[in-house]
Amino acid sequence: MTVLDQNRSANMTIGSIPRYSVAARLLHWIVAALVLATWPLGLMIGFTKKEVSLDFYLVHESLGFLVLWIMLVRVGVKLTSRAPHHDGPIIEQIAAHTVHGLLYLFLILMPVSGFLATNAHGFPLKWFGLVEVWSPIGKTPDIAWTLSGIHAWSAWILLGLFALHIGAVLMHHIIKRDTTLYRII
Repeated sequence: MTVLDQNRSANMTIGSIPRYSVAARLLHWIVAALVLATWPLGLMIGFTKKEVSLDFYLVHESLGFLVLWIMLVRVGVKLTSRAPHHDGPIIEQIAAHTVHGLLYLFLILMPVSGFLATNAHGFPLKWFGLVEVWSPIGKTPDIAWTLSGIHAWSAWILLGLFALHIGAVLMHHIIKRDTTLYRII
């Protein structure tokens, strides 16, 4: 960051910083909170007693299904609203676009693969124990473990992407001391 950029950042108020739309910001933080709740629940399923595991599983799957629908809305918002312009080295811009694109991909692939895996194992989703969700594939043991594998790998890839994303946020906010973080707050 040049001295001019630092002075410009120091003189900016949060109201003068180019920001994402209110819808984009709200959906970003809702998905972040849901993922931060859903991911550990999924991890804990294998380490709990069967009775408790089923409760974790119901909440994990229900929250994951909610993430899917919110992500689809996010894609719509992304396609219909403009992201604020951000100056920076081209390599940073390419890295940001790549990580964001992969985050979107895996935040959709992960709940889809989990939902289909559950169906393929013969357990249709009853969303939060209230609404039975139609099973598009039904019990299909031939592909159940493949779908479960895709879901598990997606979770670990998503965790890595999340780490890259947080690392970039910290780099911009603490090291570069620019206004990048404020665009999404």
